[in-house]
Amino acid sequence: MSDVLKLEGVTKTYNAGLPSEVAVLRGCDLTLGEGEVVALVAPSGSGKSTLLHIAGLLDVADSGDVEIAGQPLSGKSDRRRTITRRQDVGFVYQFHHLLPEFTALENITLPQRANGVSRGDAETRAMELLASVGVESRASHRPAELSGGEQQRVAFCRALANAPKLLLADEPTGNLDPGTSDQVFDALMALVRGTGMSALIATHNLELASRMDRVLRLEDGVLVAD
Repeated sequence: MSDVLKLEGVTKTYNAGLPSEVAVLRGCDLTLGEGEVVALVAPSGSGKSTLLHIAGLLDVADSGDVEIAGQPLSGKSDRRRTITRRQDVGFVYQFHHLLPEFTALENITLPQRANGVSRGDAETRAMELLASVGVESRASHRPAELSGGEQQRVAFCRALANAPKLLLADEPTGNLDPGTSDQVFDALMALVRGTGMSALIATHNLELASRMDRVLRLEDGVLVAD
């Protein structure tokens, strides 16, 4: 089984050299195998969002190495990192961040169009994804016309639109009530398992974490197995 994500010795300090210096990551090591779904558990403010942003090439570590799908990316150009992020990484956040002026269908076709996919093919895939999470009937609705659970399902579909190898999710059900959270999490897991992608999912919910392949905790800036 090949590694989809590999972090070695990743560190990150904010306000370096100042009295208010905060060492958030102190040497994080992580290997995420193909098709593996791993929970990342940590309290708010512990650095899990920073870790996800570095893993997904949205932020740069102070030191350490990041590899995605076997590609070493530390020190690479912004263009190289952007291409890899666009092609190989999908993101889901606690808040859906859908574009309000576009329909659910359009929100999922846009990232595909940016990758050069034709309109027809992009819309076909978007409808397939919407159907897989049970909201195909809402394709023509804008985000404000969708429930919170529906909005997050559409956000999942958008993250998977370009068939990434790696999904990074930061508290993807944290903004939902418990009943909706379970339903939406089941939809996310079905999408991930159905595609065979790898996923690193940050959550406060220990019951949801227990349903993944492994649980990692971020403690004092270091990843440890639960």
